[in-house]
Amino acid sequence: MNKYLPLILTGVLLNAFAQIVLKQGMRTIGTFAFSLENIIPIGIKVGLNPYVLMGLGCYGVSVVVWLMVLSRVDVSYAYPMLSVGYIVAALAGKSFFGEPVDLIRWAGIVTICIGVWLITRTA
Repeated sequence: MNKYLPLILTGVLLNAFAQIVLKQGMRTIGTFAFSLENIIPIGIKVGLNPYVLMGLGCYGVSVVVWLMVLSRVDVSYAYPMLSVGYIVAALAGKSFFGEPVDLIRWAGIVTICIGVWLITRTA
């Protein structure tokens, strides 16, 4: 199963990249209220935002890649690998958006890394 690790990581990284790009898109749009009056203007802003469109495109490609993964690998092996996306998203959030990642979050990230490493050892 480890021979499919590059394919798995491609799907996971595409998914994490989609999150980061969507976040940037929503940063450019800004905070908005959910109301009937806002549905059309906010929908247009979101639907035309290049970052949002890129993020949705990455999601689409990641779904195709993930379907390829699931056709080749046990779901009990592949699905926990999605947690690598949490690591990437935390690091990207800190790097690109200046989001705080305190000691407790780093401890969680290290725990996730250890768990993913253990799962890959069982393949």
